[in-house]
Amino acid sequence: MKRATLRDIAQALGITVATVSRALKNYPDISAATKQAVLAAAERLHYAPHPLAVKLRQQAYKVIGVVVPDIVHPFFSDVISGIVDVAEAQGYHVILSQSNEQYAKEIRVTQMLQATGVDGLLVCLSNETTRVDHLRELQAYDLPVVLFDKVSPELDASAVVTNDFQGGYDATSHLIGLGRRRVAHLKGTPHPQNTQRRYEGYQAALAAHGLPFRPEYVLECTLVTHEEGAAFTRQLMALPEPPDAIFAVTDAVAIGALSALKQLGQRVPEDVALIGFSDWEVCALLDPPISSVAQPGYAIGRRASELLLREIIALREEQPLVHELAVLDAELRVRASSGGSAGL
Repeated sequence: MKRATLRDIAQALGITVATVSRALKNYPDISAATKQAVLAAAERLHYAPHPLAVKLRQQAYKVIGVVVPDIVHPFFSDVISGIVDVAEAQGYHVILSQSNEQYAKEIRVTQMLQATGVDGLLVCLSNETTRVDHLRELQAYDLPVVLFDKVSPELDASAVVTNDFQGGYDATSHLIGLGRRRVAHLKGTPHPQNTQRRYEGYQAALAAHGLPFRPEYVLECTLVTHEEGAAFTRQLMALPEPPDAIFAVTDAVAIGALSALKQLGQRVPEDVALIGFSDWEVCALLDPPISSVAQPGYAIGRRASELLLREIIALREEQPLVHELAVLDAELRVRASSGGSAGL
C-alpha cells in the first residue's frame, strides 16, 4: 500500500499542507479540533512519517540533499563547493549522492533522500532522464526541488543554468572568426536541455556568419565521453571534405578529439582548430592547451542553494513558492588549440 502524504491528508480535510504538518507536530497555534481531525485522517489514510525522518527532526537537523551525475567531476566539484558554502552559512548540513548518469538510480537516490527527511533537494538531471514524474511526486510531499545545470522544462521548479546557447554561439563564432568555414560539432543528446542549447547556439552562429548547416558535420554523443570524442573525430576526418574546426559539447569529448587528431597526424590548430565546453583545469595542461567555454560552477552552486533555502523558508511560513530561472553567463577561454596563447 502506498504511504499517504501530508498532501493527501490536507486534500481530504480541505486545509493546507502546512496546517497538517503543524497539527501532527502538536503546534500550539492549531486548534484541538483541527488536531483531532488531522490525526483521525492520518490513521484512516495510513499515514506514517518515515522513522529516519522523525529521528532527524527530533535532533533538529537542517539538511538539504544534492544529487549530481558524478561527484568527482571537476564542474560538479565547483558546484558542490558553492552549495555547501551557502548551506553551511545558514546552519544546514548537506547530503551528497550521485546518479552515475542513470535515470533509474536518480529515482532511487532522490526517493532515499526524501525518506531521510531532508528539507529540500538540489538536482542535476542525468543524461538518461527524459521524465520527471519522480520529482513531481516529491514536490507533492511538499519537498522543495531546485534543478541546476541539466534541467527539464517539464518540471515546475526553480532552476539555475549556464547560458549554454550563448556559450555554443560564442565558441562557434570564435572558430569562424579564425577563418574556418567547415566547423563540425560533436553534440550531446537532445536531453538534457543544456546540450541542446549548445547545439542551437552552434546552428545560430553558422547562420549569423552566412555558413551553411552541414548535417555530416554533426555527430551525436550518447555517453558524452572522450572515447566518443575520439571515435567521432576519426569519422569526421574520413569525410571527403573534412572539417577544419571542431566544437565539442564538453571538455571530455574535446580531449578525445585532440587525441584522435594527433593520432591522425593532424596539427592543432593549424589543420583543425578545437574548442570544448566547461573549462576543466586539465584543458590548460594539455599539448596544445584546449580552448573552452567556462561555466561558473561555483556561482551556480551558490545561486541554487540560495533559491532552495528561500523555498524551504517560504514553505515553512506557508507562503506561496515563486519559482525562478537563473541564467548565468559563460566565458570563452581561448588557448592554443584555437590559436590563442598557451599560457591562457
